[in-house]
Amino acid sequence: MSGSIPFYQKQHRSYDRGYRSRETESKVSQYQASSRYAAGSSSSAASYTRGLKLSSHSGLEASRLSPIPKRAKPSYLAVDKENQIIGYVVPIFRGSEDFATGLLDTGEARVRDTAAYMARRDLFTSGLEMERSELISRREAMRGTAERISLNKRIHEHEEHFKRMNEDSLMHPPEFVIKPRSHTVWEKQCVRLHCTVNGWPDPRVVWYKNNVAIDPLSAPGKYKLESRYSVHSLEINKCDFDDTAQYRVSAMNSKGELSAFASVVVKRFKGDIDESLPAPRHGPVSEYGINFQTHIVDKFGVSFGREGETMSLGCTVIIYPSLHRYQPEIQWYRDDVLLTASKWNHMHWSGDRATLTLTHLNKEDEGLYTLRVTTKSGYETYSSYIFVRDADAEVERAPGAPLDVRCLEANKDYIIVTWKQPAIDRGDSILGYFVDRCEVGTNHWIQCNDTPVKFARFPVTGLVEGRSYTFRVRAVNKNGMSRPSRVSEPVAAMDPADRARMRGTSAPWTGQIIVTEEEPAEGIVPGRPLELQVTEATKNYVVLSWKPPGGKGLEGVMYYVEKCVSGTDSWQRVNTEIPVKSPRFALFDLAEGKSYSFRVRCCNSAGVGEPSDPTDATTVGDKLDIPSAPGKVIPTRNTDTSVVVSWEASSEAKELVGYYIESSVVGSNEWEPCNNKPVKGTRFICHGLMTGEKYVFRVRAVNAAGLSQFSPESEPVEVKAAIASPTPPYGISVLECVRDSMVLAWKQPTSIGGADITGYFVDYREVIDGVPGKWHEANIRSVSERAYRVCDLKENMKYQFQVRAANMAGVGIPSLASDTFLCAEWTIAVPGPPHDLQIREVRDDSLVLLWKPPVYQGRDPVNGFYIDIKEAEAPEEAWRGVNTKATEKTYLKITSLKQAETYVFRVRAQNKAGVGNVSDVTEPVPAVTKPGSKEIVVDVDDDGVISLNFECCDMTPDSKFVWSKNYEEITDPSRMTVETKGNKSKAAFMTPGEEDIGIYSCLVTHTDGASSSYTLSEEELKRLLEISHDHKFPIIPLKSELAVELLEKGKVRFWLQAEKISANGKVDYIFNDNSLSQGEKYKMNFDKNTGVIEMTMDSLTRMDEGTYTFQMQDGKATNQSSLVLIGDVFKDLQKESEFQMKEWVRKQGPHFIEYLGYEVTPECCVVMKCKVGNMKKDTSALWYKDGREIKADENLGFTEGVLKLEIAQRDSPADTGDYADSLIWRRLKISKKDSGVYEVVLKDDRGKDTSTLNLTDQGFKDLMNEVFSYIANSSTPLKITSTDQGIRLYTFVSYYNDLLQVTWHYKDSAIAFSDRIKSGVVGEQLWLQITEPTEKDMGKYAIEFNDGKGGLRRTVELSGQAFDDAFAEFQRLKAAAIAERSRARVAGGLPDVVTIQEGKALNLTCNISGDPLPEVTWLKNDREITSDDHIILKFASGKFASFTITAVNTSDSGKYSILVKNKYGTESGDFTVSVFIPEEAGGKKK
Repeated sequence: MSGSIPFYQKQHRSYDRGYRSRETESKVSQYQASSRYAAGSSSSAASYTRGLKLSSHSGLEASRLSPIPKRAKPSYLAVDKENQIIGYVVPIFRGSEDFATGLLDTGEARVRDTAAYMARRDLFTSGLEMERSELISRREAMRGTAERISLNKRIHEHEEHFKRMNEDSLMHPPEFVIKPRSHTVWEKQCVRLHCTVNGWPDPRVVWYKNNVAIDPLSAPGKYKLESRYSVHSLEINKCDFDDTAQYRVSAMNSKGELSAFASVVVKRFKGDIDESLPAPRHGPVSEYGINFQTHIVDKFGVSFGREGETMSLGCTVIIYPSLHRYQPEIQWYRDDVLLTASKWNHMHWSGDRATLTLTHLNKEDEGLYTLRVTTKSGYETYSSYIFVRDADAEVERAPGAPLDVRCLEANKDYIIVTWKQPAIDRGDSILGYFVDRCEVGTNHWIQCNDTPVKFARFPVTGLVEGRSYTFRVRAVNKNGMSRPSRVSEPVAAMDPADRARMRGTSAPWTGQIIVTEEEPAEGIVPGRPLELQVTEATKNYVVLSWKPPGGKGLEGVMYYVEKCVSGTDSWQRVNTEIPVKSPRFALFDLAEGKSYSFRVRCCNSAGVGEPSDPTDATTVGDKLDIPSAPGKVIPTRNTDTSVVVSWEASSEAKELVGYYIESSVVGSNEWEPCNNKPVKGTRFICHGLMTGEKYVFRVRAVNAAGLSQFSPESEPVEVKAAIASPTPPYGISVLECVRDSMVLAWKQPTSIGGADITGYFVDYREVIDGVPGKWHEANIRSVSERAYRVCDLKENMKYQFQVRAANMAGVGIPSLASDTFLCAEWTIAVPGPPHDLQIREVRDDSLVLLWKPPVYQGRDPVNGFYIDIKEAEAPEEAWRGVNTKATEKTYLKITSLKQAETYVFRVRAQNKAGVGNVSDVTEPVPAVTKPGSKEIVVDVDDDGVISLNFECCDMTPDSKFVWSKNYEEITDPSRMTVETKGNKSKAAFMTPGEEDIGIYSCLVTHTDGASSSYTLSEEELKRLLEISHDHKFPIIPLKSELAVELLEKGKVRFWLQAEKISANGKVDYIFNDNSLSQGEKYKMNFDKNTGVIEMTMDSLTRMDEGTYTFQMQDGKATNQSSLVLIGDVFKDLQKESEFQMKEWVRKQGPHFIEYLGYEVTPECCVVMKCKVGNMKKDTSALWYKDGREIKADENLGFTEGVLKLEIAQRDSPADTGDYADSLIWRRLKISKKDSGVYEVVLKDDRGKDTSTLNLTDQGFKDLMNEVFSYIANSSTPLKITSTDQGIRLYTFVSYYNDLLQVTWHYKDSAIAFSDRIKSGVVGEQLWLQITEPTEKDMGKYAIEFNDGKGGLRRTVELSGQAFDDAFAEFQRLKAAAIAERSRARVAGGLPDVVTIQEGKALNLTCNISGDPLPEVTWLKNDREITSDDHIILKFASGKFASFTITAVNTSDSGKYSILVKNKYGTESGDFTVSVFIPEEAGGKKK
């Protein structure tokens, strides 16, 4: 065995001895030692026995060390430590027990027989051992070398692996695996450049065109960039000359940048461009072997727009199979002309939906739009017509705007503009057209013609050569100017030869072919122009064209044009200044009606050549005539909103532009255009017509000369869908089978052809051995039901069937042959399948399913039905039951559907034997409420007739309303009558009763399932009968019942108001069953406009107690209302009437309109006031308090106004001013002294009135509470400040009153005040003082103002930073106060100046304070002095400082100061001593 490790084991630890555990190595060494010992033994018996044990042990070790020990078989070989085979051991456990016993108990004879063998074996073994030891040594050496080599290799592999995993080693600059290659393509083709780039990190790839970065967003749809899996591509869509360039792709990462180049050359065909050139495939799709199926769904229909609007057309495109990167070719056409993206047309493809947006509709946009989706398997198209109506005219009855403005011919000094005439002139013929021009780059429009032109072609002159212009046209009639047309495409005013030369030089190396002379001839005069002719002649201009002369001398050739009046030989050069370069020229300013001839000369640098042959005489005038009127017009029914109109073409029509069709409702004489863009054919479908109306049509032709006369009017045609034979029925099934007949059922055709199906025809044929025979008619007369029994069949014969539907248009084509059915009698016990499943009343969450019971009943009658449901796309396993209990009805309303989900249904019948076969599955139906769906509405008319009403908005002329009860058509007119008018139908009950309870439904035929139902339950019937009774026996409705009220002077008014009553209404007034009439006591009034009925009495007496009734009658409607006035009710009313009478008497003199009351102003002024009326100049108003008159400052001088007494919150009374309508008396702050009873007395010669206000006890308390409320609301937020004593919380109020009660709170508990915590008021400030605060004082504080109601509370949080700041400020202020109090001070006692006589003694004393005791220093003239015999300075008791001069002299005069000082401060006191001599003083006095 080789000592090297196999390559596939090198990476596994279990095969590497270097990874062995110490325990494993120990076991191996023990095994090797025992092997050597066993091999060296000389005892045969011992050797034999140990050999058995060794082999067994070796097998176990081998299996334990084996990589797959579970599958290893035990070894019975005797091996040494190197696993070398040294013998074979017979396993003792393989023999039987007897054999083993015999083997071990062998006698001496057996031992002697085997002794020789054992000796020979030992000899061989010992000789072999030495040889094997040498071999082992060599192998160990080789194994060690192999292991070292293996280890080194593994280390190298690990280093390489980690080196590759190192990011720095992986990074490398970009490199192009595949570079882009150059392309040469034809114009309008697409080209794709692609490359493959490697690099790490992934390179960023940018494409450049002529060193300019390409931005796909700058030209949407032009460029498409893709980058996938290191493959980068640039796609250029529909190449043109501008795409010819050098393209560069740049790849860059952090390691570097690399570029690759490719050129694209775009060539042009000399002729027309081939639009059918293939476009490149999109994406790596292999089209071979794939057959694409394209379906266009969710299509746009015939649409109508108006000029200036935006319209979007869209279709959903489904392509199967769906390949992610495969894109079909989407193209849009208008009138078979391919559309390209422009500012008018925006195209979008989202991957599954194609959209075309017309950004600004004009009549040019009208036409047949076609969407074409092309794949490699073919193409699918869809088309629909778009109509564009004229915008509203800016001027009433002005014509419509012209359309399709184009520039036919452009030269350096003129451009010929053409257009098409509008379809409508709004009743007045068009007088002509104005052409406007606008230079590109400006918004300034200039009118080109002064007078309108009738010809739809006009040469515009006066242009600047080389500039580009756009044009528009306006039509005019006698009413005004139309809106302008859509502007034309820009066109440059330049010679066509210059334009061609510029187009050619844009890309001279793109393959465009320009023919020039190989060797230009110099000094050769050009020849004569060829084939000169008049190509166009009108009364405004003539256009000439010719061909250049043949031969040499064409380099730099130009032309002169000459004209000559016919009959003369006088040729006049037209372009005398500048010759033309192109072989085409337009002449203007020719005299209309005259004939001219024309000729052309060539010229170059060598000179002017010979003239061409002159043209024939051409008369200046319009050669083009207005076309003749079209012929007979034939309309044909098409759909319910469109008619196909065909006509005979105009017999004389040159340069025909097309036809305009107009329609008119018969009898209206109002014509509307059917198209606003001329159509060139003689057949057109007119859309947008009203269903059921009759129309006539007329047509006229149009060319550049104008509009023809109208054709004769067509025959009237009714707008309704054309009738056709119905499509084939389908879904033929067998409902029952007996020995000689079979009952068939089938489903209604998908299209009935626009007319009701009149019946069905059934055919059958025999099928023998799979070969069908001839068809035979089963019924000669048509059957109306969709089930029919085919008789006279042969038992046990196989048949096929087909069905045809018929309507008034004829019999349709037959259906496909049915499955093959065996005519054998059914003997099953369960019923057959139900049939004729119908779906009605489809809504978002429900529908109704109808069916017919099975024809084959089975062994027992059918006793119920089960309905199954599943989603249309779900598998068969998804069928589930709708009802768990069988229903006996043949209809069921299915609810709890998911909106917009599509479902299918089936029905099973059951009898006593079990559930039968399922019916055919219905067609898929989406749970969606169709737009315009209506519900049945129940109504009760004025005569009490109960009716069910249904309205349908989608009716056709053939539609009918079908009413059913419990989904069975109503045919009995004795219970219900049906009346239909237009799109509404009413089913009225004759005599509604319990037999009418049920489900009523209405179905509208020839619609998309318009139906509804109404359930008439017992409770609903009872409610309707009550309403019907009210309508049969009406009651006059009342807005208000009979009521009583008191009027002025205590009059009593009885009144009620009817909600609705006619002028013929009558009223009877009843009191205690006695009729009342108009008189002195009773005054009656009946206002029939308002319905108010009233009766008034001047007063009430005891005789008026009783019941009052008003009885009303209006036609057959009656009603009455009563009012009972007895007992306390009558007494209270009588008492109130008497009071009102007294009030009226009181108000005849001066009186109070509003009695005395009070109000509190925001300034906390209490104002007592009352409003008075009917005052005179001599009327007196006296104020009293507690019976004592309050004197006013002024006399009253008003007739009517407000009396006021103000208790002001101010310090002194103010000037009341002069009030014409008020009296004001002010007092100082309100207090308890102001409580009392206040009274105001008004009196004059007409009478007296008194008003009293009690402001004592509770009244005064309520007043003060209102004052307190104003004070509380004026309080400011609670704030925190610090003092030298502690922390103070305070608030300000605008006004304060001594009676105001406030409560201070700490942590929501009232504060118990002490010497440390006090509260008080200073002015308008309310404060709470916390002396020497501590952390225990932290918390929430509040002040509560008590106003007798809820009160007002202001709070502040004294904690956290707020407490810390306030406490720090308190400490600072406290220290400052202590310093201020302890500072050294000179309290007083020193004068400012002391004047003293010489020789006198001076003694001054002052008070000194300070803690600690201050130091005292005396100064004279700012120099310190000390105490001596002359000046004695003392400081006694630490309080008094004395200054004494024993005998003053003149030297003692000066400024003295005392300076006191301690650690808190210094203070000084100054005085001046002036010593005088008596003689000097006397002299001074003299």
